[in-house]
Amino acid sequence: MQDHIRASLGEAKTALDNLLANPQALASVEAAAQAIIGALESGGRVFSCGNGGSMCDAMHFAEELTGRYRDNRRGMAAIAISDPSHISCVGNDYGYDEIFARYLESHARAGDVLIGLSTSGNSRNVIRAAEVARELGVKVVILTGRAGTKLEPLADVYVNTPGGSYADRVQELHIKVLHILIELTERHFFPENY
Repeated sequence: MQDHIRASLGEAKTALDNLLANPQALASVEAAAQAIIGALESGGRVFSCGNGGSMCDAMHFAEELTGRYRDNRRGMAAIAISDPSHISCVGNDYGYDEIFARYLESHARAGDVLIGLSTSGNSRNVIRAAEVARELGVKVVILTGRAGTKLEPLADVYVNTPGGSYADRVQELHIKVLHILIELTERHFFPENY
């Protein structure tokens, strides 16, 4: 059993090493942080969305901005599109592909930022969210695990973190990227915490 544990941790380490060695990916993480900082500086908000584990990561990201990451500071405007009543209402009335788009249509404004998480880069409801965000003047940041996806041309910032054949390694890299985005945002607004 320990052989499997070592192999799994080795795969995760290889995925992280590959990300560290990719200057384009690191530059896209920096650009994503700048987009978040720019939105918050101008009084905007950060929306996040994804499906399954990616929704959990979107929620985790938002709560650490509104709540706390490491040290105390004031909350920052972030919302994960995860309200069950909204999702079931829109899913029932308009279809699951519209659950994120309809929320943005209702709440987002020009100058806000959307963080869309899709390990495949082809999630139809994240694509619709990105389309609506662009129509509204909302900057689109996409976190995915592949190049050449349907989301790539819709993104202002495309963070590609290839983790291997399965979504779990991509999601592990996404949570690292999301934590870095929170830290960079805090370092900008609350340098005293560092």
